[in-house]
Amino acid sequence: MQGAPPQVTAPRKRRRLTDEVVIDVRDVHVSYDERSILAGINLVAYRGEILVIMGGSGCGKSTLLRSIVGAEEPLKGSVQMLGEEIYKLEEAPLNTLRKRFGILFQSGALYNSMSVGENVALPLREHTDLDDEIIRIMVKMKLELVGLRDFENLRPAQISGGMKKRVGLARALALDPEIIFYDEPGAGLDPVVAGVIDKLIMDLSQKVGVTSIVVTHEMGSAFRIADRMIMLHEGRVVAEGTPEEMRTSTHPLVKQFINGEPDGPIPLRRSRIDYAEDLLA
Repeated sequence: MQGAPPQVTAPRKRRRLTDEVVIDVRDVHVSYDERSILAGINLVAYRGEILVIMGGSGCGKSTLLRSIVGAEEPLKGSVQMLGEEIYKLEEAPLNTLRKRFGILFQSGALYNSMSVGENVALPLREHTDLDDEIIRIMVKMKLELVGLRDFENLRPAQISGGMKKRVGLARALALDPEIIFYDEPGAGLDPVVAGVIDKLIMDLSQKVGVTSIVVTHEMGSAFRIADRMIMLHEGRVVAEGTPEEMRTSTHPLVKQFINGEPDGPIPLRRSRIDYAEDLLA
C-alpha cells in the first residue's frame, strides 16, 4: 500500500548544517506551447541539507530540476546557485559552476561502450589535468564509497539496475561536488536496493556535507531521507515543511498524495503538463 511507508518509517534527527543558502529559486515560470508548466516557483536549499521535491506525474518536478541545473531557461524568474545567477553567466563561468554540482539521472545514464571505471573517470578526464594513476586511484575511491569495489572493469550491461545507479552516483561524485541532484533515484529498484541508495544519500549529507536535491514521488524514500520537503502540484508549490509537518498536514492535496488515496483533489488522469514533461524527459 503506497500510504504505509510514511507512517512506519523510523524518525531520524533532522537538521541543517548551516543557514547558508546554496540554491535560491525565485518566481520561476516555464511554459511549453503556451501551456504553463511552472507557475511562479519559489524555493531555497541550504548547505548540507536533503531537500525532497515531490509530487505526482506531470506536476513540474523534472522541469524544475532542469531549470535549476541550467538546462531549461525560465521565461521569467531567477535561479541562483552558489551565489551565481545561472542564466546570466557566460559559457566559461557556467562550465566552472557545473563542476561544483553533480547529477544522478533516473536511468544512471552510463555509456555502454565504456567500463564502469571509465564511466566514473569521464568527468576527471574531461575537467582535470590529473595523471592517469591519480585518476585510477580516485575512481577506486568513488566506487568504494558506493560499495562497488573491484567493479571498475565490468561493463554496464554486466551489472544490475541498482549497481548502475550506484555507478552513476560515483560518477556524480567524481569532482567532489558541493551539490548533488537526484532524479527519481529509487525508480525501478527493489525496496532493498532503493534503501541502499537512500543510505548513500544520507551518508553524503551527514558525513561529507553535500547538499542533496532529490526529486521523487516515492513516499517511503522521501520520508526516510528528507530534512525538508516541498510538494508541487500543477506547477506550483502547494506545501513545504519537515517530514513530520508534511505527515500531519491537513492540506487535502498533501494528505491524498502521501497516503496514496484514489479520491481527492488530484485527478486520476494524465494532464497536458504530464504529456509535455514526458516529451522533454
